[in-house]
Amino acid sequence: MDDPDELAPAVRSILSAAHERAGSGPGERVSVSPRDLDAAFERAEADGRVPLIAEVKPTSPTTEGTREDDPVALAERMVAGGAAALSVLTEPDHFGGSVDTLERVRDAVDVPVLRKDFVVDEAQLDAVESDVVLLIARFVEDDLADLLAAARDRGFQVLVEVHDREELERAVDAGAATVGVNNRDLAELVVDLGTFESVARHVPDEVTLIAESGIGSPADARRMRAAGADALLVGSAIMDGDVEANTRELVRAEADGDADDEDHRDTTEHPT
Repeated sequence: MDDPDELAPAVRSILSAAHERAGSGPGERVSVSPRDLDAAFERAEADGRVPLIAEVKPTSPTTEGTREDDPVALAERMVAGGAAALSVLTEPDHFGGSVDTLERVRDAVDVPVLRKDFVVDEAQLDAVESDVVLLIARFVEDDLADLLAAARDRGFQVLVEVHDREELERAVDAGAATVGVNNRDLAELVVDLGTFESVARHVPDEVTLIAESGIGSPADARRMRAAGADALLVGSAIMDGDVEANTRELVRAEADGDADDEDHRDTTEHPT
């Protein structure tokens, strides 16, 4: 793993808490029969929706305040808005998440559910059943291949998160089939959508590619899709306000964008 001193203080704190929880799993090995994430993306595409993983995120170090709504109700409204899958925070100290919340959400919906946490130890994989687990390449540099294999052995699908080309190469070499490019720099917490654009061009065609962080509008969604994103993972922009309406706006980004373009062409070709 990179030198922790190179990480933003909030991220160092999150990572430190993750290591404190390492080795403290429930002791029983989980076995998962997952809902297929790629199939969920394909269904969204066939339905004319942008494949979207909507994130149930009560709070985070990069947002203000805490959302007190029932997370199950929020999740159901995201699915009603067209989300192809959900992400649920289980990190308790900085994001207000819990494994209980994930269990309740997964029982209530029929789409794949990603467990969003900071897994640094194999025992942490056994904390709860989900359809997909997150592994952050920067946090598990030396153990990525082993953790990826351990997760798959339990039945999990795995989203490997990267931020730059070097991390991407490590993820691909480890056998990652689904890669998320985080537009947020964990050293400065600065978001730059250009990060995805620069990394995406090096991703093998057979890898499912997800754009993460900083996607706040339909225009951002279209930009990421144009750069090669098979799907988007969005949290804050959905959680801020009416989650169903916010989800629907993003999943319709391409259809509404095409309509806007058509309206513009009509006005240009037939001025009033």
